[in-house]
Amino acid sequence: MSTSSLTAVAPNPPRRKRRAVLAALSAAALALAGLTTAVAAPQARGDVPPAPGWNLQWSDDFTGPARSLPSSADWQIDTGHGYPGGPANWGTGEIQNYTDSPDNVSLDGSGNLRITPLRDSAGDWTSSRIETHRADFKAPAGGTLRIEGRIQMPNVTGDAALGYWPAFWALGSPYRGNYWNWPGIGEFDIMENVNGINSVWGVLHCGVNPGGPCNETTGLGDKEVCPGASCQSAFHRYGFEWDRSTSPNELRWYVDDQLFHSVNADQVGASTWAQMTDHAGYFLLLNVAVGGAFPDALAGKTPTAATVPGHPMLVDYVAVWTRGGGGGTPTDPPTDPPGGGGSSTLSLRAGGELGAAAGSASTTTLASAGGANHDGAPHTPQTFTASGITKKYDGGSTGFDLFVDAGSAVGNGQQMRVSYDRTGDGSWDRTETYQYFATDPVTGYEHYTQDKGLKASTGSHGDLVNGKVRIEVWNAIGNGSSTLGTGNQSTVRIPYE
Repeated sequence: MSTSSLTAVAPNPPRRKRRAVLAALSAAALALAGLTTAVAAPQARGDVPPAPGWNLQWSDDFTGPARSLPSSADWQIDTGHGYPGGPANWGTGEIQNYTDSPDNVSLDGSGNLRITPLRDSAGDWTSSRIETHRADFKAPAGGTLRIEGRIQMPNVTGDAALGYWPAFWALGSPYRGNYWNWPGIGEFDIMENVNGINSVWGVLHCGVNPGGPCNETTGLGDKEVCPGASCQSAFHRYGFEWDRSTSPNELRWYVDDQLFHSVNADQVGASTWAQMTDHAGYFLLLNVAVGGAFPDALAGKTPTAATVPGHPMLVDYVAVWTRGGGGGTPTDPPTDPPGGGGSSTLSLRAGGELGAAAGSASTTTLASAGGANHDGAPHTPQTFTASGITKKYDGGSTGFDLFVDAGSAVGNGQQMRVSYDRTGDGSWDRTETYQYFATDPVTGYEHYTQDKGLKASTGSHGDLVNGKVRIEVWNAIGNGSSTLGTGNQSTVRIPYE
């Protein structure tokens, strides 16, 4: 079989979204569960290896003390049996409860991330799933994006592996805050495996569910036996490329640099391709599920009494590179305050700050316009600022992706203004006001981006020398309040390097 799952258990689910409830298992509980003792982890490779011809945009090599959690600046840990308001059991029928316990997810002290599925004395399973705060990984126009992870799948095979479902994958950013727009927003399964089979699956999910150009809920996929040592017994490099330098644009899947699957834009059609690519980008995920549609499709109901818990997936590094093109290139997380280095992508943070994505998702309220028209004129705005920025103007323009939701209110429109003080002297040298964004009255966040167009601007850009950036967001029209996503949800890309 060359597909990733055969059955959906909720309408329009993402194949895998998983969030978990806090559940720390004590040493005594582990003993009662009869879990196997974990063997010493293989030594990790260390730093992310060089990739000649590519520009490293972001990476994590999971260096840190044993039993520490992955970096909260880079990752958020999903908990429970589904996103709030999303499909039950992450839409795939998997049975585990995701937690942020170090027993389930932690660094091993040797340069690896360890995600370990466990079963307690009552027979209940726990595991973990993490996802990047960054959700703007995207191929630059005319260039190529490469995502790679060096991973050892859980080292368990045969009946003892039934129900194991490790994965390294990416989801389109519009999924966050909606949870019901899959598969249209796109899903790239870079590495999937089930039941301890010595194969890696690579799958694209897109279009509509069921059916459509991506044959949902199965997706367009293929599989490959891991070269040399088995997938379970050794580390392998699992890679994915999104190539916008070719016509038609193409997606490619690799294991240890061996190409085993590809899909191009002509295969799914222009509108479907645009739907999954014409947004802010993708966020990355790592998880080990237990049971669900994919493992069950190959082995019947899983896990079974023979399934042995306690075998971790080990991740040496995850990295993102780009090559060629220009514009829309992912960047490293910004310093806080941005200063002279770091990224030009800033997150709207609680407390009115602009800086690196902070913590998990949070929100703030935009006051009602009170039925008046405040188009172009900030009305009781939420304001976010960053100071002390020294960067060169790159000749580009401002970009942004704001998560906004008007709930059930009708006729609300959110608006954004960005102002640049190039020298920090208190005068705004460049101000840009964007057309307001009319939110719909359907529950769920929407993406307000620069694509709405520039309404008005004053002044000009130039280099920032100890400069300042200010973002103002308000309700321009309507009678109801709105919600603005903060923390790791809303970002602004300033045209500086």
